[in-house]
Amino acid sequence: MKKVLLLAVFLLTAAVTYAGGYRVSLQGNKALAMGHTGVAVVNSSELVFFNPAGLVYLENKLSVSVGAHGVFADVAYQNTATGESAVTDSDVGTPFYAYISYQATDWLALGLGVYTPYGSGVTYEDDWAGSHLINNIDLQAIFIQPTVSIKLSKYFSIGGGPIYATGSVNFNRNANRTLSNFEGERTEVTLDDSGISKWGWTAGWMFNPTENLTLGMNYRSKIILEAEGGDATFENIPNSPLVPFPANDGTIETQFNAALPLPAELTVGLSYEFCDKWLFAFDFNRQFWDVYESLDIQFADEGIADSNNARNYKNSSAYRFGLQYKATDAFTLRAGYYFDESPVQPGYFAPETPRNDSNGYTAGLTFNVGSRFQVDASFLYLHFKEVDASYDFYFENGQSVPFEGTYKSSVFVPGLGITYQL
Repeated sequence: MKKVLLLAVFLLTAAVTYAGGYRVSLQGNKALAMGHTGVAVVNSSELVFFNPAGLVYLENKLSVSVGAHGVFADVAYQNTATGESAVTDSDVGTPFYAYISYQATDWLALGLGVYTPYGSGVTYEDDWAGSHLINNIDLQAIFIQPTVSIKLSKYFSIGGGPIYATGSVNFNRNANRTLSNFEGERTEVTLDDSGISKWGWTAGWMFNPTENLTLGMNYRSKIILEAEGGDATFENIPNSPLVPFPANDGTIETQFNAALPLPAELTVGLSYEFCDKWLFAFDFNRQFWDVYESLDIQFADEGIADSNNARNYKNSSAYRFGLQYKATDAFTLRAGYYFDESPVQPGYFAPETPRNDSNGYTAGLTFNVGSRFQVDASFLYLHFKEVDASYDFYFENGQSVPFEGTYKSSVFVPGLGITYQL
């Protein structure tokens, strides 16, 4: 392969990132129904994720929570100057969680969690206006987290543990804005890798200064997933003097390496019980996206130059509010709201993760089935602020070719889970 196609074919804008501002805040139905608050709420083994320090305050010897969500997301793109438009297919994502906690002694609790804090699926129609940036992407990241919770006093506890992260990616885009073979089929590239893994950690504390007030803090470290030897496939490459590739069938296969940053995050919050049946919760969440400065991709084939793609994300915050009401012995009702800032700065808005400021509206309930089983249900409507944005760091022939337009996004997320307590 020759370097003549360096810019025309191989400048990948965001091919293998789990961290394109697509943090998936769906780690428990109880918590989600209350605006995804939970760092200072003691009600189930969902605390494995939200704050392991609180596990030791659970009343039950054994607590198990499992559940999943259905994510129905749509993105609409339009450029009024050119008349170009596109709407993503309604891919359904299914993030899940499973937590278990065990009260070993009156001062020690153990826990284990499996959950999906990152991942998404976006599919645009073939050969749309931004196909040189993305056609489709399927991302998955699973965290496995053993934890320990220690009560240092009646009022204060600590908790934490290691995190094993594993993930996979499949990404497809056209080679550039015009290149195709003699049959008119657009030249495209697909990146695929799985089994990407790395270790991180989490730690937190919980403080109960009064009977009704609880304070909490939890920190999760950054994790840099490193894809090594992933499969890169280029198809429909034209055979011509301008593109002198030794590919009789128009297909080239090689490998790639890339670093995939999952940012650290810090959550602090409180919960307050009042009027016997009511609980108010507030979480402040800070996500340290500045670790995502650039997506750099190295190809094994020496004829393909490495690709460096600026992202320059900024740190962002989320403000979460939740309310719980114990209506009867059988029913507990919940509602919430959160505002989530986008980490994307002007000029860096790429359509593979069309993320901008969003407002989340949540509701849900728990139904007690006997004394041990609970059915947890939640619903989220996530409305993204309409944004006129551009990505200014796609290059052809050494020149910047901005891709701009108006994006409208919305997400509907129903969720269902089961809690077992013994």
